[in-house]
Amino acid sequence: MDQLQRLIQSPLVAGALLMAMAVLALVMDNSGLSWLYDRLLTLPVSVQIAAFEIDKPLLLWINDGMMAIFFFLIGLEIKREMVAGHLTQVDQVALPGIAAAGGVFVPAAIYAAINWSDPIAIDGWAIPAATDIAFALGVLMLLRDRVPVAARLFLTAVAIFDDLAAIVIIAIFFTADLSLVSLSIAAAGMAALFIANRAGVMRPAVYILIGLVVWASVLKSGVHATLAGFATALFVPLRPGKSGGHVESPLEKLEHGLQPWVAFVILPVFAFANAGVSLEGLTFSSLFEPVTLGILLGLFVGKQVGVFGAAWLAIRLGLAKRPEGVSMGVLYGVSILCGIGFTMSLFIGGLAFEGPDMARGVRVGVLAASLLAAVFGVVVLRLVTRDPAKNAPSTVEA
Repeated sequence: MDQLQRLIQSPLVAGALLMAMAVLALVMDNSGLSWLYDRLLTLPVSVQIAAFEIDKPLLLWINDGMMAIFFFLIGLEIKREMVAGHLTQVDQVALPGIAAAGGVFVPAAIYAAINWSDPIAIDGWAIPAATDIAFALGVLMLLRDRVPVAARLFLTAVAIFDDLAAIVIIAIFFTADLSLVSLSIAAAGMAALFIANRAGVMRPAVYILIGLVVWASVLKSGVHATLAGFATALFVPLRPGKSGGHVESPLEKLEHGLQPWVAFVILPVFAFANAGVSLEGLTFSSLFEPVTLGILLGLFVGKQVGVFGAAWLAIRLGLAKRPEGVSMGVLYGVSILCGIGFTMSLFIGGLAFEGPDMARGVRVGVLAASLLAAVFGVVVLRLVTRDPAKNAPSTVEA
């Protein structure tokens, strides 16, 4: 049982499964099974309760429904980290927060510079702005004890701020025509969540049931439904029940319960549904098409320049301190890994573009950049950590 628990909690295993499902999608979409792959994703799925109906193909149930659970987990993790975790103190927040800001701005600027003249392609400016925490931590775990724990915490914190930025971007820039009726129902659901929190309701089921109403309302409102998952999570109590002691709070119960489902079901299914791309007619020159090139350079070049550059500048100006035991070389290697965009980049790409031609360019750019970032990140980290003893915890001056 302990071995199974360690397996479930391993970022390396979760990252490997994500990669395997992405490869499976690529193989199916480029073989005699391509018809089956397309048929699966376009399979109509309908749910109706009285006059209320949701009728979508399976792909949109995955991207709007399953991914709402993923965003719900992100919300739980962010709330825990900011209330009682690694992001409670200003000195803990400063460096990853500044680094994440650079890691959002520079990639977006690179993409925009390449696609500025195309009014359609420019809509994808946010695609290279996000880091895939599961993949990035999974790759980092390949180096095990060679990389100090503080470096893993830095990568995790940067990814958390990245997720927050992505959520804000989705809320502001990917909202369609709004339905005031649906928004009113969603607002009533949010009010009910607030009342439940303030009344000390400790049953997770209450928040889940109200959250389902909020999700369905947001889905019909024109705001992207995944935001309902994130918003619902913010109302789940972190404090334990009246029994106190070491009893898990509702937030911790939900977080621990959802983590294996998200890591081993939801994200792999999302990867399978969104990583398939036909390689027919694809040549080396395809990498230089504006959308693909903007994503490729944004993730692989822009992320490392933005994250490391902002972190270096913050340390030099005294705005933040370098993590204990983390050399600038290790910080640079971790910054390269931030270019692994995969899940969130594919997700934002699906929101930005609907046509198959644009989707292909997005997928090629994200997959190529993520592979490059993973390989070069590992190479750099191995070079700068040849002596693991040098990474033992120690006090390092900024």
